[in-house]
Amino acid sequence: MKRLSLLLLLFMASLFAEAQIATNIYWVQFTDKNDSPYSIDNPEAYLSPRALQRRANLGITVDEYDIPVNPQYLQAVADCGAQLLNPSKWLNGVSVYVTDLAVIEAINALDFVQVVRNCPNDLKAQEQKERWLANEMKPSAESNRGTRGYYGGAEAQVKQLNVDILHEMGFDGTGVIVAVLDGGFQGTEETSCFDNMREEGRLLGTRDFVYGSPSVYTQSTHGTSCLSTMAAYDPNNMVGTAPKASYYLIHTEDGDSENIIEEYNWVSGAEYADSLGVDVCSTSLGYIGFDMSQWDHPFEHFDGQTAPMSIGAEIAASRGMICMNAAGNEGGGTCTLGIPADAEHIVTVGAVDANGHRASFSSVGPTYDGRIKPDVMAMGEGTYVASGYGDWWPYYNGNGTSFATPVLAGAVACLRQARPYSSVQEICDVIRSSSDHTDNPDNQYGYGIPDFSLALELLNVEDPIGSTPAHIITVYPNPSNGDAHVVLNDAHKAELTVFDVMGHKLYSYSFNGLNHTSFERYLNTLNEGIYFINAVSESRSETLKFVVTK
Repeated sequence: MKRLSLLLLLFMASLFAEAQIATNIYWVQFTDKNDSPYSIDNPEAYLSPRALQRRANLGITVDEYDIPVNPQYLQAVADCGAQLLNPSKWLNGVSVYVTDLAVIEAINALDFVQVVRNCPNDLKAQEQKERWLANEMKPSAESNRGTRGYYGGAEAQVKQLNVDILHEMGFDGTGVIVAVLDGGFQGTEETSCFDNMREEGRLLGTRDFVYGSPSVYTQSTHGTSCLSTMAAYDPNNMVGTAPKASYYLIHTEDGDSENIIEEYNWVSGAEYADSLGVDVCSTSLGYIGFDMSQWDHPFEHFDGQTAPMSIGAEIAASRGMICMNAAGNEGGGTCTLGIPADAEHIVTVGAVDANGHRASFSSVGPTYDGRIKPDVMAMGEGTYVASGYGDWWPYYNGNGTSFATPVLAGAVACLRQARPYSSVQEICDVIRSSSDHTDNPDNQYGYGIPDFSLALELLNVEDPIGSTPAHIITVYPNPSNGDAHVVLNDAHKAELTVFDVMGHKLYSYSFNGLNHTSFERYLNTLNEGIYFINAVSESRSETLKFVVTK
């Protein structure tokens, strides 16, 4: 926490300059979360039951990042005359709308304000973004390939990942929640391939972090096209990679500007997704240059821990969300990625065509600190997507890592359904290790194109007979109805500690394999719920989840 906060401060301090023109959007960075009415001991006040359950499933405890911004600080900023926009608890600040520079001076004078950052606009980078989006949304030469069986025009992009095999096994995203963070979802509410999602109540909600509007169905069809690669269910026309998952649609990208504040919007959107218990985040956005060049990201920012959005992506992954992000459409060279594609613990997605050849526009690494990016590839050239313009032109083939990313994210949702207790790191690692370039990864292809049927197998490999036992201790039955037993497997002794789902230490015990009765008696007194048992032997340590179902 301290290291990331210091890096964020240094980054903002290095970029901050007194505004030379009167602009309206600012970022206010706070110094701390002192005297907050929220606490780690009462996470139900700011995290949903599903968010807490996801943490419990993955052995993640609530920490300082989860505590919301101090509402007293927010009120003090508002009292200075600022209009509050989007607070961020992970970055500990708030974006504000201000037209009077005297208000900024008053905010800067507050003891708990670290820095105020001006976020101005002009047209340069916005014009570049509009050209980039126009190229993505332009139909490609394969736009007439037509129906190809159950998956329709999406057959190639689905089967390239072997996610159809997961579908045949019953893993189609059911019960998994995906958040799509994008620039607008125009046409989603009327496009027929989403009828099944709406009828079954799997469109769980929407949120606009750009304008605070009640609707996200404006400004762009880009999010609609991205969503369709996962959520479409129109058999023989288009079926996506996660046709039975549930979805939140979150608007963070301002189509009318290219502004550093959009990175902060995204972090607020990702926090919102986390608080709802989202499992997978799909983001087809990236930032390099901005309307005002003083906010541009030079190569040294691409280290996974400097840009605001990259810091947010790392924190999102640490909360248990699997984050997928487009590599970018800037082609070859040295690090043509867009922020936050440099983040270490997310899956950065590049684009290939139906034959597995890298698309010439697909961005490449390495990161500033030398890591391979992109991580993996999916079909982003000639990708079959919904247009967002209704049934008069329902589908087309588009190009962009924007489309490769949700194709892959839907497959990840199916893998998460099959393996709900695998950690984010395990999921990300197995995606890389199941890919066709895993033995020779590079900054053009990353680890290659994943095989999700192989990934599922790799997450289900059993230890061979005669190998070292998988766990220091065995607790059975698990779940338990109050009659648990404990066996020491591979050590003469182990130190055992029991924690509740909030990370509070409940009980410690020195276990030598013979004196198991006292520990078992303690376990059998626990109330219904989820617990974690940390076992430390002479050579290693592990944490096991223990479920009581009284």
